[in-house]
Amino acid sequence: MWTPAARAELARESLPYASSLTDAEWALIAPHLPRPSHTGRPWRWPLRAILDGIQYVLRTGCAWRHLPLDFPPWSTVHRWFLRLSNAGVFERLAHAHPLADRERVGREASPAGVGVAGERGYDPARRVVGRKRHALTDTDGRLLLATVSTAERHDSHGGVALLRASRRLWPFLAHCFADQAYQGERVGSATAITVEILRPDKGQKGFAVQPRRWVIERTFGWIARCRRRARDYEATPSSTIAFFVLAAAMILVRRLAQTL
Repeated sequence: MWTPAARAELARESLPYASSLTDAEWALIAPHLPRPSHTGRPWRWPLRAILDGIQYVLRTGCAWRHLPLDFPPWSTVHRWFLRLSNAGVFERLAHAHPLADRERVGREASPAGVGVAGERGYDPARRVVGRKRHALTDTDGRLLLATVSTAERHDSHGGVALLRASRRLWPFLAHCFADQAYQGERVGSATAITVEILRPDKGQKGFAVQPRRWVIERTFGWIARCRRRARDYEATPSSTIAFFVLAAAMILVRRLAQTL
């Protein structure tokens, strides 16, 4: 809850920008980043400054070319974003910190229960052109896995891809809560994970908070605070998913940094 005490605790006035990394946050992220090579040309810009630039774009939603001049050149920041994305660095961040945050609150590192919710294409139901994002979270809302699909594909295809990919990273998953878009044999038989479909109460009219589903909707709300995610500006699905998982990872990085 945004109380005056909570705002004071999370205040970042001492940083150049509110999106800049604190020393504690950098200590959590640095071990997952590539190291300078002993051969070749030395890096001109420190990785912390590069990450601050990527974070600025993610949080403010600005174009790469509009990065303030006190960051490294926008082309350098963008090139490093693509390099880190292609190397799977953001996915590793998103995988490592849910483990640490679950242990912090006294839970088993690997979850057993999860929730699922939902290139360019046309979605005839919503009459929009774009991409669909599919996310797998634990029962507390920590992002475990995410993927994107073209908008014209049914949500069940994204659900199958998520559940199958989860067997490698999260082998102990046994039960999954999902909304009605993921019902049917295609998702239910995709893996050994039991899929429970959450349905509104009989006779329900209008909006109502549904058990379990509100957790993953809250996660989407947290990620939507990053204005780069308010609309899909990315040219490629890989950049879309990279920004998505980085936003989720930074939520946990900031949470864990408060305990250091």
